[in-house]
Amino acid sequence: MTKPVVIVGASMAGLRTAEALRRFGYTGAITAIGDESYGPYNRPPLSKEVLVSDAVTFESVAFAQRAATADVTWVLGNKAVAANLEGQTVTCADGQVFEYSNLVTATGLRPKRADFANNLNTGRHAIRSLDDAIALRAELKPGARVVVLGAGFVGCETAATAKKLGCDVTIVAPSRLPIQRILGDDLAAEIMRRQQAEGVNFVMGQSISDLIGNEKVEGVVLDNGVKLPCDVLIEAIGSLCNVEWLAGNDINISDGVLTDANLHARKSTGETWSNVFAVGDIAKFENALFDGETRRVEHWNIPTESGKHVGQQVALQYQIDDANADAHSRSSATAALASLTTTGFRPVPSFWSDQFDVHLLAFGMLALADENRLVQGGISGDCVFEYYRGGKLVGVAGIGMRSVVQNYRNVFAQKESK
Repeated sequence: MTKPVVIVGASMAGLRTAEALRRFGYTGAITAIGDESYGPYNRPPLSKEVLVSDAVTFESVAFAQRAATADVTWVLGNKAVAANLEGQTVTCADGQVFEYSNLVTATGLRPKRADFANNLNTGRHAIRSLDDAIALRAELKPGARVVVLGAGFVGCETAATAKKLGCDVTIVAPSRLPIQRILGDDLAAEIMRRQQAEGVNFVMGQSISDLIGNEKVEGVVLDNGVKLPCDVLIEAIGSLCNVEWLAGNDINISDGVLTDANLHARKSTGETWSNVFAVGDIAKFENALFDGETRRVEHWNIPTESGKHVGQQVALQYQIDDANADAHSRSSATAALASLTTTGFRPVPSFWSDQFDVHLLAFGMLALADENRLVQGGISGDCVFEYYRGGKLVGVAGIGMRSVVQNYRNVFAQKESK
């Protein structure tokens, strides 16, 4: 490989891919392209402990750079705007063109934004990037009237943070309960009860139809016509995949990047690009550990595990193709690659959420469940729920009882080995 491996996306998934390339023996050039001016940093804390601090800084979320990736070329503050997969090039906003031997797409997500008749910008926030968190933190002052649109994890976590900072907080969402689709009715209702006990207000079964104000947001109008005062509106209504730069190629980007079981990007014919991969939140992959259906998984461990899987494949193929390698080394790499790809990418998704004194940890695919059971503890205290689909365990979640929940890793590991 005379051309570098190019990673488009310079956050967690991109960094973990670069680390895996080096760990598994790839010694060639690596170029990582990112549209933000910052190096790789950790995003989940932006809605939690980092946002509650006096000042949001890059240092508080930056990933430590390991010696193995010190020679990676980081092209920051320069957005990828196009790719030619046949010609093996990526073009950036400033006109630079980067050739590649292998392309790893790791461009992640951006927040969805609502569209209103009175489409004010000042006073409206979403939270995905470090700059988003810095801008929002400046407005979360004691007494500020905060409305959070959306009751998923980001919405609930940001609401808890704003309340800790002394704001008056109301969550508005069309669902009946917060985080209901993932956690199920019982645990979702308990999350809501605990938030309410801390003083967070909920207006469920409603959305926002318009904004009130001239130069900045001063209030919101609900679907039922009720008006709520609002100094700060936080939109937490989901995400969009950053895949537009791949348009014009034979690649399925209708919902992220469709891949096979080893994260190779798929063509419209169903065949795959041998040297184009997707990692992190945009990868839409099949997971035989659960049901083999293709889906994107926006959980915190997926960038790390998908980056490792792709980095290892590319590194092994590099060793196989190395003309200077001895026969034994190439044979060993061939066997290792065959074993890796035969198994395929089969991660156990994991996430956590901190809201006031609620520390939630989960493993598996909870949203697939058609039944959940309280198996340890009491729901008003520390507790553990198991999640089942068709009588088969697909996930576990617990408030507290961290060691109990972590033991379920062994359960899923046994499933994976079968």
